[in-house]
Amino acid sequence: MSVDKPPSVTYGSPHSGDAEPITFVHIRRRFDFRSIQIGRWVTRDEQVRAAGLFYGALVDLMHILQGPETLISLRGALSLQYGIGGRPGVAAHYDPAQRCFALAKNAGPGSIAHEWFHALDHYLGDKAFSDVPASMFASKAWLSDATPVAHPLNDRLSECFRCILLDELGDGPSELFRVSALEDRALGTVYYSQPEELCARAFEAFVQDSAIRNNFLVKGTRASAEARRGLYPQGAQRERTNAAFGRYFSQLGAALGR
Repeated sequence: MSVDKPPSVTYGSPHSGDAEPITFVHIRRRFDFRSIQIGRWVTRDEQVRAAGLFYGALVDLMHILQGPETLISLRGALSLQYGIGGRPGVAAHYDPAQRCFALAKNAGPGSIAHEWFHALDHYLGDKAFSDVPASMFASKAWLSDATPVAHPLNDRLSECFRCILLDELGDGPSELFRVSALEDRALGTVYYSQPEELCARAFEAFVQDSAIRNNFLVKGTRASAEARRGLYPQGAQRERTNAAFGRYFSQLGAALGR
């Protein structure tokens, strides 16, 4: 099922007593996502419940980032899927080839912030750096010493990556990077230490540490098993990273709001 074309339904205010229930059509209208697709096995009641949770999470994310709706949809470049395909054991994922954020049916809460940052990181790759392919994430481009596009916003973005990936002096790997690499070595894989994964987890921590609480948007950066193993920023590094993200999104939101 696709909701690319909105039906002729008039919605009241989501907060008014006579409003229609929030649907994925409403989400697409407000945020201008490129498309939203719903799996054929998702029932109407499941759609309504999921849409309400999505809507609340995306509105909260918009307020946390101090930006407009177009930031959430990446200027209409991002698509959403709910209950379509998926990967075994994976509640949510971002597909760079389709520029699509997908959430599995009945997936557990807390995945949106992580996957949304993957989408932003990918979207910014060939905008923040001048000599990278369109498929490269900005975080990976930064770590690969790609040529940055001169702009104050890109300077702020680089500051975020520096706080996440390097130590306080900027001349060695951060504690988060070091612990993540050890985790990968123990598991015999390369996942946690990938720059895009490190940065998505750091963004999760930034969102969870905000004044707005939404467990469907993010959870687990403090008390989960991964957090206890040090796979999210801790202590002083977390403070530096949160501050850097705050400066970046404040400036980005102001630029988009002009």
